[in-house]
Amino acid sequence: MHKLSLYLMAALYFGTGMVHLLKPRIYLSTMPPWVPMPMASILISGVLEAAFAIGLLFSATRSQSAWGVIFLLIAVFPSNVYMLTSGKFHRIPKILLIVRLPLQLVLIWWAYQYV
Repeated sequence: MHKLSLYLMAALYFGTGMVHLLKPRIYLSTMPPWVPMPMASILISGVLEAAFAIGLLFSATRSQSAWGVIFLLIAVFPSNVYMLTSGKFHRIPKILLIVRLPLQLVLIWWAYQYV
């Protein structure tokens, strides 16, 4: 089960990273206005997500990649808060925006299992 969880996490972050790289415009509206160079930030996060996902698959880089995932989750947290508080995301049910915040802690815990 531990390996299945690892492969699932790697697939999740690789897929998310690819979406950041292939369709970055869908993330622009989620960026707080104070983030400098939002498009570059989206693309960099996509590259990092994909790289960390690949790194999770190898024992030699697993711990560093898990820490990278944790730091990325912390880095994107302000975007999740912005989505909840900006009032710009009426099409997303507010409960989903609220639940997303503590979900970050679950994702951090999940990644920490591989540190």
